[in-house]
Amino acid sequence: MQRFSPQEIVETIRMVQMENLDIRTITMGISLRDCASDDIAVMERKVYDKICRRAARLVAVGEEIAREYGMPVINKRISVTPVALVAEATGTVEYARIGAALDRAAREVGVNFLGGYSALVEKGTTPGDAALIESIPEVLATTERVCASVNIGTTRAGINMDAVARMGWIIRECAQRTADRDGLGAAKLVVFCNAVEDNPFMAGAFHGVGEPDCVVNVGVSGPGVVLRAVEAAPEADFGTLASIIKRTSFKVTRMGELVGRAASDKLGVPFGIVDLSLAPTPAVGDSVARILEAMGIERVGGHGSTAALALLNDAVKKGGAMASSHVGGLSGAFIPVSEDIGMIEAAELGVLSIDKLEAMTAVCSVGLDMIAIPGDTSAETIAAIIADEAAIGMINRKTTAVRLIPAPGKKVGDSVEFGGLLGRAPVMPVSSLSSAAFVARGGRIPAPLTALNN
Repeated sequence: MQRFSPQEIVETIRMVQMENLDIRTITMGISLRDCASDDIAVMERKVYDKICRRAARLVAVGEEIAREYGMPVINKRISVTPVALVAEATGTVEYARIGAALDRAAREVGVNFLGGYSALVEKGTTPGDAALIESIPEVLATTERVCASVNIGTTRAGINMDAVARMGWIIRECAQRTADRDGLGAAKLVVFCNAVEDNPFMAGAFHGVGEPDCVVNVGVSGPGVVLRAVEAAPEADFGTLASIIKRTSFKVTRMGELVGRAASDKLGVPFGIVDLSLAPTPAVGDSVARILEAMGIERVGGHGSTAALALLNDAVKKGGAMASSHVGGLSGAFIPVSEDIGMIEAAELGVLSIDKLEAMTAVCSVGLDMIAIPGDTSAETIAAIIADEAAIGMINRKTTAVRLIPAPGKKVGDSVEFGGLLGRAPVMPVSSLSSAAFVARGGRIPAPLTALNN
């Protein structure tokens, strides 16, 4: 294990106490491939038993590490094999039973979220995929800790527009089924292009088929640390500023790897990756938007925001890659509106629009994340937004995602409240122009020419 100098230890203590540095999540990935059965009752039991066996000590180990290293470990989570891949063997459409088994297991071991109620349909949809997708609204409405995701496109396969169209309706239904909670169900559903297999962050985490039977991945978050570093260099040019962010990212990643390897040793499972993502929270001083503003943007959403975010994202990745040979996941900067106080304020002031956020997603780590829109937004409009975001990911060979909440009964100017890390979101306007005829074409948007590279 790496040794740390006294100066590094003092720096880390300062970052924890004053700059909101934390281990955002220790996520245990668990393969469910050996749980497949043609009897759904057997599969339910095997899924529950394996998760409870593998993750029995996950929460306790996270708390133990927090005490030993003085480093807050905010969340302990689980990701599993995309359920559609495993459940298809049952030959049933009663997938909600599996969702309930996952929720029971997550509650039993004490994790706050379990991801992997997922389907991968970038090139087509099997009966099992379709059954899972149709069950998502029921599962997210009736479970507390289960998160879902659907991958509808990749750079090599193109975009499955039939799946995109269906997901527009599914997102609306998720929100409607949880109307008493401001549409919370939709906040636990992500639609991806180019989804990655080792992402420890929810709601999009799943355990990829190329992963080992069980693995530990760590998600580190340090917007406050980077903000202080940027604020301390008000006169620095951009080259110098990038170097400052890289050095800061390097230090944060080293801490993440230390925690990840400690968790691996204590749990007796392989260490996977550190995902160094600047994942904000609604807390003051823990905002990606504030970093961009510290670079000289009056408010996030103003001209220059995309360039500032590009510099930030790239510098974070470069610093992390120098600190660890096991950086993975989504690593970079997230811009979830409801989870970032600076984004919330800018959206409330009307200076941050969905169109500007879409432009910024071309250079950030994920995409249109935790955005509340009017509850009467049509499924076709939601699908068209998904298609736009997927196109950015497909063409740029990067992960993009959409997590929209069509807030039931809410209109522009209202807000939704989720609490905790999910925060609150002002309802943002969407275009009134119809995209229904576009979405209705169906089929698959072909992959770009770069997909022919070998």
